[in-house]
Amino acid sequence: MMQTPMLSCPLKATNEIDWIAPLKQYIRTTYGDDPERYADECAALNRLRQDMRGAGKDSAAGRDLLYRYYGQLELLDLRFPVDENHIKISFTWFDAFTHKPTSQYSLAYEKASIIFNISAVLSCHAAHQDRNQETMLKVAYHSFQASAGMFTYINENFLHAPSTDLSRDTVKTLIAIMLAQGQEVFLEKQIADGKKVGLMAKLASQAAYLYTQALEGVQDNVAKAIFERVWLLLVQFKTHYMTSLAHYYQALADDDANSHGVAISRLEIAMTLAREAAKVANSFPSSIPVTSNLAGDTASILANMAKTHLTACDEKLQQFNKDNDFIYHQSTPPEAALPAIPKLPAAKPIPVSELYQGQDIHRIVGPDIFQKIVPMAVTESASMYDEEKAKLVRAESERVEIANDEMAASLDYLKLPNSLNILKGGLDQDMTVDSDFRKWCEDFVGHAPFAQDFEQLNSSKSSIHGILDQCQKSLDMEESVCEKMRNKYGGEWTQQPSSRLTSTLRSDIRNYRGAVEEASMSDVQLYSTFRQHESDMEEMRSAGETDEADVLYQRAMIKVGAARKTGAKSPSAEGSLIDDIDDEDKASVSEQIAAVEDLLKKLTLIKREREKVLKDLKEKVHNDDISSVLILNKKAMSQENQLFKTELEKFRPHQQRLLQAQHKQHSLMKELTRTYSDLLSDKRVRQEQNKYEAFSRQRSTVMSKYKKVHQALLDLQAGLERAKNFYSEMKDTVDSLYKNVEGFVGNRKAEGSQLLNQIESGKASSGANGADREQQRLKEMMDRMSMNPTSSPNQQQQPQPPPRPMQLQQQHSYNNNYNPASSPPVTPGYGMQPTPSPYTQQQNYAQQSQQPNYQQHQQPQQPQGYSYNPNSYGMPTSPPAVQSQYFSPPPNQNQGQSLYGQIGQQQQNMLPHGYVPPPPPPGPPPQQQQQHQQQGYGQQPQQGYSQQQYGQQQQGQADPWAGLGAWK
Repeated sequence: MMQTPMLSCPLKATNEIDWIAPLKQYIRTTYGDDPERYADECAALNRLRQDMRGAGKDSAAGRDLLYRYYGQLELLDLRFPVDENHIKISFTWFDAFTHKPTSQYSLAYEKASIIFNISAVLSCHAAHQDRNQETMLKVAYHSFQASAGMFTYINENFLHAPSTDLSRDTVKTLIAIMLAQGQEVFLEKQIADGKKVGLMAKLASQAAYLYTQALEGVQDNVAKAIFERVWLLLVQFKTHYMTSLAHYYQALADDDANSHGVAISRLEIAMTLAREAAKVANSFPSSIPVTSNLAGDTASILANMAKTHLTACDEKLQQFNKDNDFIYHQSTPPEAALPAIPKLPAAKPIPVSELYQGQDIHRIVGPDIFQKIVPMAVTESASMYDEEKAKLVRAESERVEIANDEMAASLDYLKLPNSLNILKGGLDQDMTVDSDFRKWCEDFVGHAPFAQDFEQLNSSKSSIHGILDQCQKSLDMEESVCEKMRNKYGGEWTQQPSSRLTSTLRSDIRNYRGAVEEASMSDVQLYSTFRQHESDMEEMRSAGETDEADVLYQRAMIKVGAARKTGAKSPSAEGSLIDDIDDEDKASVSEQIAAVEDLLKKLTLIKREREKVLKDLKEKVHNDDISSVLILNKKAMSQENQLFKTELEKFRPHQQRLLQAQHKQHSLMKELTRTYSDLLSDKRVRQEQNKYEAFSRQRSTVMSKYKKVHQALLDLQAGLERAKNFYSEMKDTVDSLYKNVEGFVGNRKAEGSQLLNQIESGKASSGANGADREQQRLKEMMDRMSMNPTSSPNQQQQPQPPPRPMQLQQQHSYNNNYNPASSPPVTPGYGMQPTPSPYTQQQNYAQQSQQPNYQQHQQPQQPQGYSYNPNSYGMPTSPPAVQSQYFSPPPNQNQGQSLYGQIGQQQQNMLPHGYVPPPPPPGPPPQQQQQHQQQGYGQQPQQGYSQQQYGQQQQGQADPWAGLGAWK
């Protein structure tokens, strides 16, 4: 079949432009970003435009290339304002018909020109299809309609055309031509398929109508030298030809309808129009301009078409006249009396939105080149949309949580599913040993008896009492001897009374003894706890070692009456409720239990499904990103709420599923409550419940008892550990006290021995020369009053003190580890709860000793001679009797617990009338001052054995009694 030539629109040409530099500049100035990050994107857009310039005019690939560039321009327009005031780029395009250049800075002009070229490519693609093949014929039919649709888009959206090819008149004419050609292609398909002549007449009538509309516009454009003249000739030919076809097929239809006279009239009209078409075809130039997009054989094709059609009309006319003359004898009405042929449109403009649908748009346009750049307005809208999504998720999560809580509360009120175990023999399972009970028994394994620990405490306590008694006895003995010597020699015995010097030592002895007594009370409480639970502890230890915790547990349950029957019979032998019921009722009870279990399973499945749906909803909401949608709708932000509402509809199925699950749960809960109530109304069920409640109370009694025993074990372990630490530290403390007492007593003996020697020597020389003795005595006293005794010439003549005995040289006067000024540890009764470990305080001793928080009182170093009133004493001389005392705590003591005045200060306050302080002992250099350090008691612990701390007083480095001999 011969194909009718088709018109196709020429493409617009354009000059090359540069997208890269202007876009980078705008990114730097407006978005404040590094433009080099988007170098690839800018280059991609620039490359798209270059490729678009070379797109083929008759291929689908060229069409898609043009549409890809157009789609990216649409996305670009949402982020970058391309105009004279922002991104200034001059777009130069040449008119498709006149080839005149037109330049503008508007992106809309660029997009309109691209759409025009898309329409032109579609028309060329359709015109060059081989319509003898059905597939290509369909392609041509679709492409002509798509071309008309793209031209329609230009006509509706670009009102102010800068060039003639984009003007409304020209575009309207092109739309009519494309629709007429699409109608003609569809008519060709119907003719080839041999459809009814009435249908073909209507299709041809519509095609003729469209060509008639296009003819007027073509004539105007030809007159303006826009279109080529051959376009006018072709449209004229098509107008006559299609009108003739319409009358021809309508004549055939009339003849079939027995309107033979009307048929003859229409054939005559068709003959006339066919001759007119042949005349136009014969006037067609043999040389056709290239810009017209028509083939060189167009004239001959048109002439052949007109001739063939004219022959067909003539043959039918002769036949119809012959039949009418011999058979029908109908009159032939004039042309004006003929009814108009109905029109049937078969071609319409395809809008852009329908041209590329679904995935085709994303496939052809590709991803948004500048998707990393999101305008601030879009970001704000996306944040608002995220908040809407968050509200939706919170509402659904709250709904799910409420539903779960309602289910849990209802099941808890019904005591399901645990209460079903009673009816199914679950009581037997509860007779098994509890896991906590088994663990308690395992804690007793390998534990040594506590009796040995208590014996060790008693031994330590007795040892401490013995040492304190020995210290008390030594001080009492020394004081007794001193007072006897004072009574014997009277005023000549100038040794200071012991009571003034031993008050601190005696106070420490009393305090330590009191602390030990308080600790003994705690020991008694511990021992009482041990005796109270001794038998139970032994049972649990034995059960743990032999792995018979279950035996002990069963025995305890039987003992409190938990077993259903007395004797060795297992509780399981009694059977379950289902075993005890009658045969006719057994099925009824078991079926009710099965029904309850079935409802519980359904509720569990509903909860699981609800959680899964909520999880899926959260994931879908999290992955939902409508930034691209917001960008595409950036120019319609006034309808933002409506857009959000539309987008949130995608989560509606999940919401519906959650709502349905909630309704289903309410229904099942009502059914479960009714079914379970019917089950509980049975008399035997109530009896079994009462038994189980009694069993639960008895089990609680057993567990409470052995829990107390286990807690007693923990308390005994902690209490004995604290007691051992306390007695160990107290032992070190009283040992230090004992050493200081022995040192004090030894020094007092040496001092008394020296004083006794002086007294006896003085009596021996008193009868020789009393005046000289008195004079010498006064001289010595004056030397003592001197501020610089070392300058006295008589000092070097003073006799050296006798050497210390060997045993005194090896013995310090006071032990450096003892502080008599500190108070003993105060120990309240044992508590059942563990207390902080004493080692915590011991570890801090080093730092506390470096940074003391006590006060330091310094005494100026005394000269070796002191002034006194000679009239106040009856004896000529006074040996040294008093010295400062220095004590230090035991090695493991940390801090002092009370503040005491210095021993020297106490002595000054208690000096009797006529007492003369002794000279200082040999010791450190004169510039080194002696200090007495005092500390206060720390806070007493609230319970249990506490870590006791004692103050410190530095001991002088010299032995003040080194020159004294032993008692005589």
